[in-house]
Amino acid sequence: MTLAASSHGFLSPTGVEVAFLLVGIVTLGAAVITVTTKQLVHAALWLVVALGGLAVEYLLLTAEFIAWVQVLIYVGSVVVLLLFGLMLTRAPIGRSPDADSGNRWAALTVAVAAAAALVWVVVDAFRTTWIDLDGAAGGADGGSTAVTGASLFQSWVLPFEALSVLLLAALVGAIVLSRKAAAEGERPQGSTNKAPSDKGKAPSDKDTAPSGKDQAASGKEGVR
Repeated sequence: MTLAASSHGFLSPTGVEVAFLLVGIVTLGAAVITVTTKQLVHAALWLVVALGGLAVEYLLLTAEFIAWVQVLIYVGSVVVLLLFGLMLTRAPIGRSPDADSGNRWAALTVAVAAAAALVWVVVDAFRTTWIDLDGAAGGADGGSTAVTGASLFQSWVLPFEALSVLLLAALVGAIVLSRKAAAEGERPQGSTNKAPSDKGKAPSDKDTAPSGKDQAASGKEGVR
């Protein structure tokens, strides 16, 4: 063990650790702005910053494959899909009053509880799990995409399929809401509960029949 390695500690972080901390702060700030801004387009753009920050964190952890998956799938596909959805639905460019539901405190409570539960699960998992960095991870097959795919579709196939069902439910819900909004938009603007006006109404027999005065006047003219 060298002197540099022995003197390394919490008070003497490396450059990678400092960069990891700074990128984490930027990513957290971008995520907070994403869920608090009232402008939908700005929220989508800040989401790009947050997801890109996660990709940089993966690179700093030497997980290049996960980093490129993060960029290709989330930044390159999901965010672009969100932007196309905002443009096709003609979302407002400025501040949207619908973006504030008034349940900020409830949302903050749920977010803090979910974050605390996630942190507790991760910390407990790493506390009870031993990772041999010099063993299988450094071998010929360690850390490769083959090992990642085998672990994903063998050991973690049930959570993977559960997440797929969750995404499918979100997709079906979005389709139902968009169809309902389209049906409400096709309703004519002048359709109310009031009785229809006489404008454009076909004349009835009562309207076209001559009155008594008209018949008397026509009779006098015939006598003359």
